[in-house]
Amino acid sequence: MTVAITAGLLVFGAVYLMMKREMLRVILGFILLGHAGNVVLMAAGGTSRRDLPYGSPDDLSTIADPLPQAFVLTAIVIAFSITIVMLVLAVTGNDDDDTAATAQEVQE
Repeated sequence: MTVAITAGLLVFGAVYLMMKREMLRVILGFILLGHAGNVVLMAAGGTSRRDLPYGSPDDLSTIADPLPQAFVLTAIVIAFSITIVMLVLAVTGNDDDDTAATAQEVQE
């Protein structure tokens, strides 16, 4: 139940941030969405019924499933690379991309 609430709060925060017009908030929203996906992937591995990754060879049913852990590690690397690309695009972007209103535009 805690994992589902955590994933839901992360998705809520991601959607809230992505609805803003500033590029940095959109990037932070994508980061939160990536974290929510990682939490969901770990929950798919059965967090409540599993033990440590290296369990005893006597009871193989309680050993943690390594596949969701591998998916999460891959997702972390992909999300990190996408975040870097988006940050570079935000820094090198033009001033006419109309993502945030400047102070002069607001006063006019």
